Amino acid sequence: MQSVRELSASAIKDGMTDVWDESLLVNPHEVSDKRRRIQRMFAAIAPSYDLNNRLHSFWMDQSWRRKAVQLSQLRPGDRVVDIACGTGDLTLGFFDGLRRARGSDSPGATAEVIGIDFTHEMLPIAVAKWSRSAAEEKAAATSICFINGDAQCLPLADACCDVASIAFGIRNVVDPFAAVKEFFRILRPGGRVVILEFSIPTNPLFRTLYNFYFKQILPRTATWISGDKTGAYKYLPQSVRTFIGRQTMVEMLSRAGFTNITQHPLTMGICICYIGFRN
Repeated sequence: MQSVRELSASAIKDGMTDVWDESLLVNPHEVSDKRRRIQRMFAAIAPSYDLNNRLHSFWMDQSWRRKAVQLSQLRPGDRVVDIACGTGDLTLGFFDGLRRARGSDSPGATAEVIGIDFTHEMLPIAVAKWSRSAAEEKAAATSICFINGDAQCLPLADACCDVASIAFGIRNVVDPFAAVKEFFRILRPGGRVVILEFSIPTNPLFRTLYNFYFKQILPRTATWISGDKTGAYKYLPQSVRTFIGRQTMVEMLSRAGFTNITQHPLTMGICICYIGFRN
């Protein structure tokens, strides 16, 4: 299998600057080489990823992640795997949540949280962010580890964790059901899956404003900030509009074996936090 660098070099050699053009964006989830395009897209926008997240969510993205950590019902001794971790925001959020659950300022020295992402270029940013945080808080550097891996085939043993999370990443997976089955596989009995994903607001007025911003404003400003040439911020709104709905997500989790599945709309339904349990 080609590495990310080989794929990027190949794309440049072939003269491919736009990963997503208008024909592919009709339904990006049905594109045959979606995996390759997603990987190249995230490699390109990694340096400006955090800035665009903060600005274009009006700094709400961190609030959504904190809510996801809260809803995960962390317990002392839990082990967390954060899939599609990107630059590590939710991964670090889970680390802080575990420390609070323990009721101690001592972070411990074992790998309590694992961040996994299949775009290599995201991981050095996550590692640097964690290193700065660990130095400031005198935390053990081994309390979090980041590894390169695919959500559909996680490089982890069965029943190895208590929480499996994915934030704004499930729609980027080629086969979401295969990923959800992997989450079920790595969870211990009593474990929780936490899926944070964008949704379309149900309030008609708010939905109109949301769609205008998502279609007309965000793609232009985010592309300008990032200097992106892959079409990443055209892909973003279209990938949300064409992704499975809330009920289908719940049904998919149920088919994978999860029970007691709940939906938690955030900020008038801009995103949903799904929680499911493995018995």
